Amino acid sequence: MIKNSHNIKVLKPWGNYKKVKSKAHSLIEDRLPKTLGSNNYIVFANGRSYGDCNLNENTVTTNNFNRIISFDKKKGIIQCQSGVLFSDILDKVIPEKWFLPVTPGTKFVTVGGAIAADVHGKNHHKVGCFSEFVLSLLLLLPDGSVVTCSKTENVELFRATCGGMGLTGVIVEATIQLIPIDGTQVQQTTIATNSLEETFNAFKTYEDTTYVVAWLDVSSKKTGKGIILLGEHSKDEKIKISTSSRISIPNWFPSFFLNPLSIKWYNTYYYIKHKNKNQEVSLDAFFYPLDSIKNWNRLYGKKGFIQYQIVVPKEDGFKAISHLLETIKKSNHTSYLTILKLMREANSNYLSFPLEGYTIALDFKVKKGLWDFLDTLDHIVLSYNGRAYLAKDGRMKTAVFEKGYPYLKEFKLVRKKYKLNTIQSQQSKRLGL
Repeated sequence: MIKNSHNIKVLKPWGNYKKVKSKAHSLIEDRLPKTLGSNNYIVFANGRSYGDCNLNENTVTTNNFNRIISFDKKKGIIQCQSGVLFSDILDKVIPEKWFLPVTPGTKFVTVGGAIAADVHGKNHHKVGCFSEFVLSLLLLLPDGSVVTCSKTENVELFRATCGGMGLTGVIVEATIQLIPIDGTQVQQTTIATNSLEETFNAFKTYEDTTYVVAWLDVSSKKTGKGIILLGEHSKDEKIKISTSSRISIPNWFPSFFLNPLSIKWYNTYYYIKHKNKNQEVSLDAFFYPLDSIKNWNRLYGKKGFIQYQIVVPKEDGFKAISHLLETIKKSNHTSYLTILKLMREANSNYLSFPLEGYTIALDFKVKKGLWDFLDTLDHIVLSYNGRAYLAKDGRMKTAVFEKGYPYLKEFKLVRKKYKLNTIQSQQSKRLGL
């Protein structure tokens, strides 16, 4: 979210819990803006990161750098500038029966942002992160040079860029491999579970399903009770472009709107509505349900919220997630949306988030004592050799970060080798990157 005053903008993370006055510099023709001078900077694109990874006193904006350069309809390969939104790609490729191989829960992220965060989706346990399908990218370095990076060319820069939170340069272009689809429907199956043990057993039972995700009712007395959503692309061979309208949240809701009682009512309704169903739903309904509500982050009130997302190794997954949920239940903090997913083995990117195990994302409304409570959760996660997701982080301590990312040294060596010290964000300064 951005408010303009000439080229001075007030930047906020999607969670809306901090503000930064920033001088915005628009990227033009693969060159750093002259107005940037020698100031340190970070890229700010569409502002969908939850934390401070894209905040700084100087930002390079890429939202107007949004041209689709080419699209091979036979091979499903698309080349585009980094400011292109996933929604723009989908509008282009779905009519030709292609789809994004990996997508997060919103289509309003840019290609550059998706690479920088090395995003994952409901199919990580099958195919991994977005970077697996990035055939190559062009990276603009602080010295003005533009470098081609891939899994075979300038490999260390590629590994540092994918998941590197924009700290290796400005991603200018990317070439991406898409996946074929028959139509625009998803065969969705929902299965109700009554405990965390049942939820974990369901992940094991359906681990061969393409898309698997669990919604958990943290307000329930039964820890881990929830709904497992399974998805497969339909073979109905119908192409129907979604024209559904979006509900808009015009103003910030009062802080009392979301409370333990209201969320308990909603969770009960959601559980009953989705319990044990088999139906065809649209791509938007399956992959991007929250996108149907414009500015949904305003529901949390003016103080905002933080999405706390961590991953823990598979062997201790049940024990670790149970420990976290029980700790939350005993606290005065409520997770208003809780999502659990299964992940495959880690890739070779230095700061990419996933590892083989389970990831849980929890939305906490900002209120007194939250930061100390999240520090407590951090220590639990570290005790199980887990880590937190940088794209969602806005408060993690340096020691916690360093213990969670074993290839941090390699990442810092790349930063030093290519003299990338002028690229900084509030997050990188806080974490010593």
